[in-house]
Amino acid sequence: MIGARALLPLAAALVLASCAVGPDYAVPPSPGGPAPRLTEADALATAPTPLPAQWWRLFGDPVLDGLVTRALERNTDLRVAAANLQRARALTSEARAGRLPSTTLNAQYVRQRFGGQVFNAIGNVPVVTTDFFTTGIDASYEVDLFGGVSRAVRAAIADEQAARAQVDAARVAVAAEVAQTYSQGCSLAVRVRTAEETAALARRSLSLVDTTTRAGYTDRRDLASARTQLAQAEAALPQLVAERRASLYALAFLTGDPPEDISKDAAACAAVPVLAAPLPVGDGQALLARRPDIRVAERQLARDTERVGVAVAALYPQIRLFGTPSLGAARPGDLGSAASFGFSFGPAISWNFPFNGAARAQVRAARADTEASLARFDAAVLGALQETEQALARLSGALVAEARLREAADSAGETARLTELRFKAGSDDAFRLIETQRQWRAAEAAYAEAAGARAEAQVSVFRALGGGWESSEAVP
Repeated sequence: MIGARALLPLAAALVLASCAVGPDYAVPPSPGGPAPRLTEADALATAPTPLPAQWWRLFGDPVLDGLVTRALERNTDLRVAAANLQRARALTSEARAGRLPSTTLNAQYVRQRFGGQVFNAIGNVPVVTTDFFTTGIDASYEVDLFGGVSRAVRAAIADEQAARAQVDAARVAVAAEVAQTYSQGCSLAVRVRTAEETAALARRSLSLVDTTTRAGYTDRRDLASARTQLAQAEAALPQLVAERRASLYALAFLTGDPPEDISKDAAACAAVPVLAAPLPVGDGQALLARRPDIRVAERQLARDTERVGVAVAALYPQIRLFGTPSLGAARPGDLGSAASFGFSFGPAISWNFPFNGAARAQVRAARADTEASLARFDAAVLGALQETEQALARLSGALVAEARLREAADSAGETARLTELRFKAGSDDAFRLIETQRQWRAAEAAYAEAAGARAEAQVSVFRALGGGWESSEAVP
């Protein structure tokens, strides 16, 4: 039987196993308070209702819905984030393995030859040749005396949770970029159509001026001015067409497709998406809980806090329990006999005593990492509030600009309609009619640009609110 004295080191290790060292993590308070107020939301026609999981469906555009769904399935940035999550999960499994005993199977065959000179002290002995077969298992287990292993596991889990939040952040970014690019492309499509109509009016104007100049009613200055207007109108058109194609190529990249496989449905868009209901913003507390970047910063702070405990635990002794059962015999057939069985077991204590101060320096470095992570967490919270307020403020300006330019376009259209009636009645000349029609098209183009800016501003608000990942399927 094993003597009581032999068990004393083991008993002492088990008693001290609960003496974990290092700081215990607690979620820090948010610098903006537990329920910060969204000030700019009060100035907009927003709703305090929670942000839906798939906010892009609020636009009621099935083409946009399909593009976002495809992007969330195929986007390359999401694939990178998913791979990083798989790596974090593997590292968590590696850290958890530290809680289990480590074992090593071994087998060995040794053939030895001893010359006669080895035994000269006992007389003339002939050459001796021996065979020896051994097999066994080496097992060891580290007693988590000061919590270093447990804290390493918790740090790995926090890293995995941060990687999960980074996948969510990538989903937010991808959905927002698709919606903004699609809105921009729709706005450009309207502007291309308006530019084509403006160029057609400029050609009509040039033809009319050329006719009147030949008849002597106008001079060459009017003809040169008409040619200038036509050249300017035709110069603006190819730039808009190129930007329109560029937006379609950008959509193809976001959805994980080559440039030649542009979406035909997106290319057919002829109107800027519009929200059918007030923009839901929820409250500040929901914002802080939903934003993936805040969750990333908080989990990284938890990880670095646990790593301080790992560094502190390294200052203290480590106790390992080991055991080695083995079989050894001169012939393979004798390995299973009772005489071939052997074993060794016991505790081992090691202490890397920090005489040179390197271990204590690692503790100080870990504490500094924690302070930096805390600062990044505070910056993430304040940045989320700042980004949301800025997005709401810009949306407010975009909504006002769009409304005014809509009024301007409607007024210009009414002016063009009345001028056409007067022209048919003989009260206005063709020059006046063409000029009012040109102004109408210019107002329509300005309104289309403002509508695109408004849609992009709305998407920026949704992106700042951090939604769009909640109902996503788990990363494979």
